[in-house]
Amino acid sequence: MDKILVFYGSYRSDRVGIRLAQFIVDGLRARGAAPELVDAQAVGLPMLDRMYKEYPAGQAPQAMEDLARRIRAADAFVFVCGEYNWGPQPGLKNLTDHFLEEWFWRPAAIASYSAGRFSGVRSGSTWHAILSEMGMVVISSALAVGPIAQTLDADAQPQGGPGESLRKAFTRFADDLAWWTEAARAQRGRVAPPY
Repeated sequence: MDKILVFYGSYRSDRVGIRLAQFIVDGLRARGAAPELVDAQAVGLPMLDRMYKEYPAGQAPQAMEDLARRIRAADAFVFVCGEYNWGPQPGLKNLTDHFLEEWFWRPAAIASYSAGRFSGVRSGSTWHAILSEMGMVVISSALAVGPIAQTLDADAQPQGGPGESLRKAFTRFADDLAWWTEAARAQRGRVAPPY
């Protein structure tokens, strides 16, 4: 069973993007995976001062220690990213920057969203470079959802034409992630990573 962490990073009081994160968690679970939502706001890490690896063993803040353990145990990651002024949400970026080696040698998928028709794709493109630099293999399939409120209702259910398009796109997205998850797990079982 694939252990997949789904990261969400908005700190806004009216967080519509959480619908997409929940849709992904529900969709992955229905396929037999074991997804977990990681809400950056709920984790509540401070602005980056020291990375997890910069703390002496056992001295990192408990929330950081707990998340490091969850990241190391995961087979794959999904990053649900909104777009602020053409760039990534600071809450999600801050959370990811607290870790480095913990991410290595696992696949990552990007699902972007926005209130408008561009669907957060500029942020998604930026995240592709960020996640690659952090040692993840970013899958080629991506989800881009916008306008988010017209695509998913308050219960994270697809609605109308945009919702049906998302449902179809999710199948390929999830298939691609599952393939890379299995490939990476098998390779790590055969050969130790080079560093």
